[in-house]
Amino acid sequence: MTPTAQSTPEIRHEYEQYTDYVRVRNSKVACALVFVLMPAGVLLDRLDYGRFQNGALVREFLLMRLASSVLAALVFYGLTRPNLSKVQTRLLCMGWWVFPAFFMSWMIRETEGSLSPYYAGLNLVILAVSTVIQATLAESLVAVVLILLMYLAACSLSAHLLDWRMLWNNLYFIILTAIIVLTGNAFFNRLRFREFALRHELDLNRKALEASLQQLKDNEMQLVQSEKLASLGRMSAGIIHEINNPLNFATTGLFTLRKKSKHLAPEQQAEYTEILTEVEDGLKRVQAIVGDLRTFTHPSAAQIEMVKVSDILTSALRFLSNEWRDQVQIEQDLPADQTIRGNKNKLIQVLVNMLQNSLDALMEKPFTNGERPTIWIVGRVDNDRSRLAVRDNGAGIEAENLDKIFDPFFTTKAVGAGMGLGLSVCYRIVHEYDGTITVKSERGKFCEFTLEFPAKG
Repeated sequence: MTPTAQSTPEIRHEYEQYTDYVRVRNSKVACALVFVLMPAGVLLDRLDYGRFQNGALVREFLLMRLASSVLAALVFYGLTRPNLSKVQTRLLCMGWWVFPAFFMSWMIRETEGSLSPYYAGLNLVILAVSTVIQATLAESLVAVVLILLMYLAACSLSAHLLDWRMLWNNLYFIILTAIIVLTGNAFFNRLRFREFALRHELDLNRKALEASLQQLKDNEMQLVQSEKLASLGRMSAGIIHEINNPLNFATTGLFTLRKKSKHLAPEQQAEYTEILTEVEDGLKRVQAIVGDLRTFTHPSAAQIEMVKVSDILTSALRFLSNEWRDQVQIEQDLPADQTIRGNKNKLIQVLVNMLQNSLDALMEKPFTNGERPTIWIVGRVDNDRSRLAVRDNGAGIEAENLDKIFDPFFTTKAVGAGMGLGLSVCYRIVHEYDGTITVKSERGKFCEFTLEFPAKG
């Protein structure tokens, strides 16, 4: 009775789950109707039989109607219980109509049997089975057969003489009602399944469409990202030219200043030379950063060597000394011989970015209860892998941003405070040397970046 063209095991399984839900929901409604309508029928009892036997029959029927309401309430309660098996659910969903049909059959037996007008109530039960709980064709057929058997038993066991003419008349109307109900039920369930199957297909198409739209958005973002990188590449030539000119002038000036050092007093030459060396290191670092900007979109080969972690950390801390000295506590735990395979200048750039991010995060967070702003730098060598962790107790990173922080141009800083290139450059450099970079963070508590490289060349 279902459209086999749309009937698949998956749809059939989901449809059965849906009909089970509808059956329970509608059976609760039917229980409520039985609870209210069965006692209300006492008015009919009083009109028809109140003048006989001093109302004894009316009182007996009232007790039956109240018993039916109580049983309907118990069925309702049973349907609210969790973890019911499928068989238990089916039996409870039958209870709401079995009990009224049984008590009405009993009332037929107690009155005129085949002449009793209460057979009409059995027609109402048959209609309710199909329309109220939207039973399946099989369930409706079971209800019809049981109700017919209860009616025949009531007429046969009645103390009143069996009137065959009225019996066949009443059976005719009950069977006619059943045929109409079963036919309508078959068509209704066919349409209901078709509607469910079409709705299921619509949901699948909607999900597929949403996935396609998301893919389009992702592709659009990648195109935008590519355009940004292309724009950065076009800008880099002009930026490098503008920066290199004053760098060349400064380098020439340093050379001249070194030549002048011989005119200084001996006790001043050491300090003077040290200052010039630091200035020269700074200029070289700027030149290296400019070179990294040039190779950001077009990476080029750079000298790779085994670099001591302590050396690159010392350089990185020196470049940022004005930002952390007397403000932030630096805790170091590095093996003396720990090395990383890579380019020294680029690895310094990575650490400078890591430390700068930690310093910025520490500045965002107010420290109370004696807690001090601290950066921990811990190195380890395990199984030919060199690990370096940079951890701070600053403001941390929002959970939803953890998977975006390595994207170029992504930044949570205020406009003008950063372009969002630092971590993306670090990510590229680390992977260039067969390394990995990961992050862990909890907002308001900490942030930790872990770098891992080959320990040997």
